[in-house]
Amino acid sequence: MPRISAATIGEHRAQTQDRILRAVSRLSRDQGIDAISMTDVASEAEITRTVLYNYFPDKAALLLAFTERVTHYFIDSYERELPDRASPAERLRVFVRLQLDGLLAHPHPGPADLSAALGPDAYQRLADHVEPMQRILTGIIESGVSSGDFQAPDVAAAARIILAVIGAERVPLLSGEVTPEEAERIVSGFVLRGLGCPSASAPAPAPAPAPAPAPEDGI
Repeated sequence: MPRISAATIGEHRAQTQDRILRAVSRLSRDQGIDAISMTDVASEAEITRTVLYNYFPDKAALLLAFTERVTHYFIDSYERELPDRASPAERLRVFVRLQLDGLLAHPHPGPADLSAALGPDAYQRLADHVEPMQRILTGIIESGVSSGDFQAPDVAAAARIILAVIGAERVPLLSGEVTPEEAERIVSGFVLRGLGCPSASAPAPAPAPAPAPAPEDGI
C-alpha cells in the first residue's frame, strides 16, 4: 500500500480524502454509483476498509461528500465556460450541456431508485448538496423572465420540469442511443420552446475553450 507523504496530519488527511473521492469517481464510471461498495472504494483507493471508515462511516456519508465535490466542479465549469454577456438562452444551453456531461461522467440511478438505496433521510441530504446547481437554474430562468426572453409564471416549477427533462436523457445517453450533442439539442430545444424563447431554434453557441483537466481523473 503506497504511503502518502505530507508535511502535516491535516495535509495527510486531505490527501487521503482526495484519494478516496477520486476512487469513487473512477468506480462510478465503471459500475455506477448505486453498485459501489465500501470494499470496492477501499480497494480502488489502495487503503484498508478501517482507514476508509475513519473518513466516512457509511456509504451515504461517502456519497454526500462525493456529491458535494461534483457540485463544486459543476459550478466552476459553468462559470468558466459561460460566454461573456451570455443571453439567458445561452446560459441555459451551457447548463444543460454540463448536466448531461455529468450524467455520462458519473452514472447514477434515477431519484426513486437512489432514494430506495440510500433511505429517505440520506437521500434528502444528498438533494440538499445539489441545491446550489438548482439555484443556478432558477437564476437563469428568472433572468430570462426579467429580460422578456422566457415565459415562466412559476419559476420553481419550470426548474423542476427542466431537471426532469434532462434526467429523461440518462438512459438513452448511457446506452449510446443518443450522443451528448444530440441530447443537448433535444433537451435545449424542447426546454427553450417550452419557455417561449424566440431563439429556441438557434444553434448552440460555440463552447468556450475546454478547461484544463484536473489531475488524474477530472473530479
